[in-house]
Amino acid sequence: MSLPLHYVNVLTGLKGCRVIEDPQALGKIIKKAERPLLVFGPRCLEIDLGGKLAVEYGVDMVKALGAATCATAHTKKKLLELGIVPDSTYDAVEIINHLKDPNWKGVKKQGNHDIVMFLGMRTDFGNQGLSTLKHYAPHLRTITLCPYVYPHATFSLANMKADKWKEYLENLINSLK
Repeated sequence: MSLPLHYVNVLTGLKGCRVIEDPQALGKIIKKAERPLLVFGPRCLEIDLGGKLAVEYGVDMVKALGAATCATAHTKKKLLELGIVPDSTYDAVEIINHLKDPNWKGVKKQGNHDIVMFLGMRTDFGNQGLSTLKHYAPHLRTITLCPYVYPHATFSLANMKADKWKEYLENLINSLK
């Protein structure tokens, strides 16, 4: 079993994440979503995976899915440079608060999201936000696309090194096309 990066008070409640080690299986889950949302966290701008930033993998996923986007922190500028106009620019706490509301109309005003993917969030903050969604947003499934186990997500990647993470993201993007 993969352990979370921060192993302090993380397993509260009966519901924990399902670690998805096969990118094709995760791709099938994501493709079934009617209104997927990808939330870009600030760390996706800092992580270089062999000459390609993590944010660029996120952009490839958005283009393959036609997913809605939320730029948090200072990610909007880079998304615009990469040809993606974010559907929203909430900060991370704000988007989590909106996602809790089952009557919220979503970032595109077409209805609340059924799957929310997170890329580039700080692990400590991500765990707290996902715990909030796990307990207060039963209508929502969450996916973390970072190379760490997030026990409060619905689906999480396993702990992996950068080269394996890069390979996983590439295979995931291919399965979404």
